[in-house]
Amino acid sequence: MPVATLTSKGQITVPQAVRKSLGLRAGDRLDFVPDEEGGFKVIPLRKDVSVLRGRFAGRTARPVSLEEMAEAIEAEACTRAR
Repeated sequence: MPVATLTSKGQITVPQAVRKSLGLRAGDRLDFVPDEEGGFKVIPLRKDVSVLRGRFAGRTARPVSLEEMAEAIEAEACTRAR
């Protein structure tokens, strides 16, 4: 299993096997998403929107309907307009 060491500056070098598996190159950005078991998933940030599928799973107690989203956007717009 690949292992990385955290430096005093909070940096790590992602092991080559992990970089290769995730298709990472120098300059790529990573997101650390909390999982349900108290750990984190490492998600490479891509420009293709389709990779966002499932990324926010578990971050809300229940799904939000389109109507609820519209109401929240309207409420925020009203707040900002004041």
